[in-house]
Amino acid sequence: MPTIEQARGWYVGADSVHDFDHILRVYQTAQRLGTLEGADWEILHAAVLLHDAVGSAPGETARKEHHLASAEFAALVLRAEGWSTERIEAVQHCIRAHRYRGTGETPRTVEARVLFDADKLDVLGAVGVARVIAYAALNGQPFYAEPSRQFLETGTLEPGEPHSAYHEYLFKLRKIKERLFTASARQMAEERDAYLREFFERFARESRGEA
Repeated sequence: MPTIEQARGWYVGADSVHDFDHILRVYQTAQRLGTLEGADWEILHAAVLLHDAVGSAPGETARKEHHLASAEFAALVLRAEGWSTERIEAVQHCIRAHRYRGTGETPRTVEARVLFDADKLDVLGAVGVARVIAYAALNGQPFYAEPSRQFLETGTLEPGEPHSAYHEYLFKLRKIKERLFTASARQMAEERDAYLREFFERFARESRGEA
């Protein structure tokens, strides 16, 4: 089974949003959720450590396909360890299904649902605030920009409109709680979601000079 120290090497050079600290947080959350949900820990352990292993470097053009590339990398690592084809495919499914945007693959197993939920919980709460602001900075986007009516109604940017950290909150983060699969993750999300919502409501008011 891949070790945490082995995994550390896969994230050297990763951006500050998808780095090894992110992996450790997801790992700890997945341990908790996996115990509550009755997951196969060996499969979940491997999937967590490998889920962002490819495509996490700053400016990485393959970020949109990182779940597919990481699944292929996982197969190489686990095959070298002598894992069976069936269990390798179980890990690959977890990795392919963990992405929020447009994976085309829905988490079907307990392990895949736990990985999805643990990964998404890391974009809520105080850590979520830090990550979304860091991600905006990494991509040269502002922390706050007033969203257009078109964006508010359709989620599509107008020409020249930046995708600020506040835009990402509106587009994705405020919807995370409703997308979680497991009862234990939804319970954990309540407080984190409330913190995130309160922060961005105040953030918007302060940015407009209203508070």
